[in-house]
Amino acid sequence: MSDLVIRNATVVTCDNSGTVIHDGGVAVENGRITQVAPSAELPGDAKQVVDASGHILMPGIVNTHCHAADSLFRGLVENLPLEPWLQTVWKAEGAILNPETSYLGSVLGFAELLLSGVTTVMDMFWYPGETVKAARTLGMRVATGGIFFDPPGVTGDDLAGRIAKAERFFEEFGDAEDVFPTIMPHGTYTVAPDNLKAAKAIAERHGALFSTHAAETKAEQADVTGRYGRSVIRHLDHLGLLDRRTVLAHCVHLDGEEIEILARSGASVAHNPMSNLKLASGVARVPDMLAAGVNITLGTDGAISGNDLDMWMALRLAATLHKGVTGRADVISTGEALSMLTRNGAAALDASDRIGSIESGKFADMILIDIKRPHAVPVFDPVTHIVYSTAKSDVRHVFVGGQQVVRDGVLTRHDVGDTIEAVERLAPKIAASIA
Repeated sequence: MSDLVIRNATVVTCDNSGTVIHDGGVAVENGRITQVAPSAELPGDAKQVVDASGHILMPGIVNTHCHAADSLFRGLVENLPLEPWLQTVWKAEGAILNPETSYLGSVLGFAELLLSGVTTVMDMFWYPGETVKAARTLGMRVATGGIFFDPPGVTGDDLAGRIAKAERFFEEFGDAEDVFPTIMPHGTYTVAPDNLKAAKAIAERHGALFSTHAAETKAEQADVTGRYGRSVIRHLDHLGLLDRRTVLAHCVHLDGEEIEILARSGASVAHNPMSNLKLASGVARVPDMLAAGVNITLGTDGAISGNDLDMWMALRLAATLHKGVTGRADVISTGEALSMLTRNGAAALDASDRIGSIESGKFADMILIDIKRPHAVPVFDPVTHIVYSTAKSDVRHVFVGGQQVVRDGVLTRHDVGDTIEAVERLAPKIAASIA
């Protein structure tokens, strides 16, 4: 008997062929999808049966760039470009963050993500063990790991301390199905070349992911070029840091040669349109990167820069922003945009065999979207509806590994009200941290 059968849905599989089944569903056993088929062909009985009439069934969303615990500082620092903004952010983080508050902020951020359909998130933050703990509290998958940052930062570590912590992370989580271990240097302007190479060596030794901020602003490009005589992407390439397990956040300011370097290396780019717009960083050359064959994914960045963690906003901006910039209404198709939200994110995490689409053998990470609301009727094309009409509140049910972690818009494993109350109690101290 199957553990779970979902039937009567419009199934948007996000597979390589863009398969859509208009009255279909899935069967699940031991956390993996065993069948994707029309409803009439699915098993008639299971331990749990979900009638998904009036819903789209699609894979869980993959967010490839986030700082979830920075949800503690939502709206705290406004109307500044990245560089002075960061100085205030780091002041607040230094005053507030410790393992306990980082866990609290991560739970808050991950709750927002999970309720909106994000089942896997790549999250960069100071205490990665607490990040994993928070993700497990809610039932999500997370890509995270050792942070590299030349100044002492929140944790006060030197290079040796950061290396030791990164290695311990692999010892603890290297074999976990719900964790994608990652080495995470902050950026080329905060981590020296030798330290970047030391970080990459750890990633290569463990066959792990490597993620960093890159080419987010013109000021960053000028700073790195002034120091090393090479732009950010050329610098990363020169140091041997770019390959198919590399995920670069932002990549707003690139020239044509840098785009070709990314395409040749196989590195993925996490496009964060909301954060880039709000911080006045600019608009990434996403159509040019797509044309060159670069794998483009989507991220929210932290709620301190975009004020929420809304991947549906990121999706709609990615699908529309570049039309306005280029003057071409066909510049990014709905299929390309949806792939950024799902399949491309899985590829960036080197996990296309496990997540990113609804296919037999993959983890049963899935969401159900309500399409019987005023803004959702009629639905002529479900892919178009997902890209241009869906809101995060339309996500009603979320499954991770076949386990229901959101039911009727409510978390099943954690009382988020307790988290909200704890954050509100901490808020006066947060406000005072930058006074």
